[in-house]
Amino acid sequence: MRLGDFRILTFDCYGTLIDWETGIVDALGPWLARHGAAIGRETLLAAFARHESAQQAATPAMRYPELLARVLRRMGEELGLPVSDAEAEAFGASVGDWPAFPDSASALAHLAGHYRLVVLSNVDRASFARSSARLGDPFDAVYTAEEIGSYKPDPRNFAFMLERLAAADCRRGEILHTAQSLFHDIRPAKAAGLATCWIDRGGGRAGGATPAVDEPVTPDFRFPSLAAMVEAHRAETGN
Repeated sequence: MRLGDFRILTFDCYGTLIDWETGIVDALGPWLARHGAAIGRETLLAAFARHESAQQAATPAMRYPELLARVLRRMGEELGLPVSDAEAEAFGASVGDWPAFPDSASALAHLAGHYRLVVLSNVDRASFARSSARLGDPFDAVYTAEEIGSYKPDPRNFAFMLERLAAADCRRGEILHTAQSLFHDIRPAKAAGLATCWIDRGGGRAGGATPAVDEPVTPDFRFPSLAAMVEAHRAETGN
């Protein structure tokens, strides 16, 4: 299997293109500071991973800003810290402030010259629009949890995307799903019959803002960054 075998790259955004872990921790900083709480990055991200995935499963139709606000309240209960309405709302509105990884925009610009680029994201349209601007708005199609009514790893999200792409004359075998999260993306994408590319930005480490998978999963490609994927593409194609 070669990168040149595909003509559509479908992407996760948060964790893959946008550095959501840094964004999450930075957005939680003012809340922690107001309450004089010194809580480590990994503790915060682990709590976020637990509560975000649980909330998404419990309220699949909830828009992502409201869901994030609910997640912060759940984190506050676990950590013994109060959460005001303003703090919950601010966290929910923070997605567009989360930074892009340094390689994302330039890598996407290269890939856009060779593939159709599609996003399947666990956020709402308005939040994603702010992130997309950070990435140079390179996408040909965007599918979000808001319009689908569920969150990855729900199979409905991949079924929705594949149905829309099929209507645009895109065959399953032409699609390479590219993502950081084994839990949200690689495992359910493989279950949907898609080839997968793991952007392993964590160097194989477990934890962070992404829940662990409960069984092994083997992607078809694995790169430590999107820049490394681009270099592999250039080496393969000569351009």
